[in-house]
Amino acid sequence: MAGPVIGSAPVFELGRAAAGCSVRVAEAPAGLPDGFPRVLDLPMAWTGAQFVDHESDYIHTLSESDLHEAENALMHFKALGLDGDLVARDNFPLPTLGPRLDQIRRDVHGGKGFGVIRGLDPLKYSVEDLTVLYLGIQSYIANRHGRQDKKGNMLVHIVADNSSKLKAGHHRHSTSPIEAGDVVSWLTRSTAASGGKCIISSAYTVYNVLAASRPDVIRTLARSDWPFAMPRFQCRPVLFYHQGRLMINFGRVPLMGSAIHPRSQGLPGVTSRQTEALDAVEAIAKAAQLEISTRAGDMHFINNLAILHRREGFVNGEAPRERRHLVRMRLRDDELGWNLPADLRQEWSAAFEENGPQVWHVEPMPDGFFPLRSQAN
Repeated sequence: MAGPVIGSAPVFELGRAAAGCSVRVAEAPAGLPDGFPRVLDLPMAWTGAQFVDHESDYIHTLSESDLHEAENALMHFKALGLDGDLVARDNFPLPTLGPRLDQIRRDVHGGKGFGVIRGLDPLKYSVEDLTVLYLGIQSYIANRHGRQDKKGNMLVHIVADNSSKLKAGHHRHSTSPIEAGDVVSWLTRSTAASGGKCIISSAYTVYNVLAASRPDVIRTLARSDWPFAMPRFQCRPVLFYHQGRLMINFGRVPLMGSAIHPRSQGLPGVTSRQTEALDAVEAIAKAAQLEISTRAGDMHFINNLAILHRREGFVNGEAPRERRHLVRMRLRDDELGWNLPADLRQEWSAAFEENGPQVWHVEPMPDGFFPLRSQAN
């Protein structure tokens, strides 16, 4: 799971268009690819054990004065009479909290790669006010919002829906197989009765283990012969080392298909060597993972190019407060956002170009509005 896909199974999903993937080889050389480092000795290379007794290293709890300042910023913004999607740092003033949020922003982009902001009570605010608070606080982490589908949906509501096999397979997971965004953010409006933890792992740690023990796997991941089927057919690497940064971007569903999204038989499949590489990544990620128990009102920020993430299975209760509801967004920061390799630029451009459609649903989308398409289309 690199970057995006969040499923109930313990699977970490990772992240040149052509008629086929012509650079495939029967056996890869043993050493690291040219230009790839022997080790990444950086804060983004961590293990979950480091944070077991140090939650305050990544959970930033809003104080009463912080909440008061955020509510004042909300009133200031509403007095301007602007649409909610126009909230930004310059019209959502946080003079005391803002500099601390900027530290989280820098940590997400260049430190450990993730952070949680805690303390909002969703029951205290209307849905509209809660959304503006989320957008206003979020604007201090990244200043640009990305579309999450061709229809231009900016807010995606992740809720369980068992009314059909297709919806169950769609809504219980991240609603897009590959997230085109430097940062993935979500606000938890309500949690399930049990389960649903956010589970993350460092791609940098995975890399260091593989570089020391299985450099041939690094070579396999870095080859341009991975046959992605979604959102379009494309042969490209899973793993990149670009301008001094390691990046990973993949999902098993776009590569292998699923019962809900069957893969077209006309497309090339992954090789046994590639399957072995994905399994190695997931095994290391699971061994080094961090589990984060989520509370209603939590705002998560994940560096989607460097952090592998999934979610624990969950069971909803009968009460509305016991039914899991996340609101997810794709973000990019103009100052700190990473320069991307050519293979990833098209999807990012489609998500963040200014002239595309933008649709903002503060409640779950009308039935059928979000494209529930198969990979074969």
